[in-house]
Amino acid sequence: MIIKICGIQNEKTLLCCEKNNVNFFGMIFYAKSPRNISLEKAAKLQKMSETLNINGVGVFVNKNIKEVEEIINNINLEIVQLHGSEDEIYIKNLKKKGVKIIKAISISDRDDLNKIDKFNSADYFLFDYKPLKGELPGGNSKSFEWTILENLETNKPWFLSGGINSNNIQHIVRDINPFGVDLSSGVEKELGIKDNHIINNFIGKLKDA
Repeated sequence: MIIKICGIQNEKTLLCCEKNNVNFFGMIFYAKSPRNISLEKAAKLQKMSETLNINGVGVFVNKNIKEVEEIINNINLEIVQLHGSEDEIYIKNLKKKGVKIIKAISISDRDDLNKIDKFNSADYFLFDYKPLKGELPGGNSKSFEWTILENLETNKPWFLSGGINSNNIQHIVRDINPFGVDLSSGVEKELGIKDNHIINNFIGKLKDA
């Protein structure tokens, strides 16, 4: 199972993720998020990852496409996650930069799965809890009803996200079996602060699943 941990802020956490064979680390470029990262910090982490076996993902929410393109160029991003209302045209234009796209889709009921037909150019889907008014688009420690994903038909690899932690990862592996999992608050000791011990424990539970 592919593992992505989002909201990485420092080199110590990045090294812990790489040691645990985490595949992707997310850097959030969204000012409203407590996990927002500066371009300077992101550049250091992305540069560091080039000598490691882990890939950086830039996470954006309805950001002006020109600004996203500038960040891609500045820190040599190869993967971009779009966590807002970006459409197929936005995705197609961004892919001209040579990046792979993870498109997040907010889920509250089965009808929300129909949205996948709107994003044919995305490389991956990420299914997450649909935030209520006033909530952030991700990192809420909340999950949707995962049984909605039963009989999902898509030829694209997909991530499960929202409320994932060491207490439910074994259930996810056994009963949901996604291509990958994406988590953030599930490996934090407090809001926005990742904890290496919790990461180690999570990976241990995943291996035992």
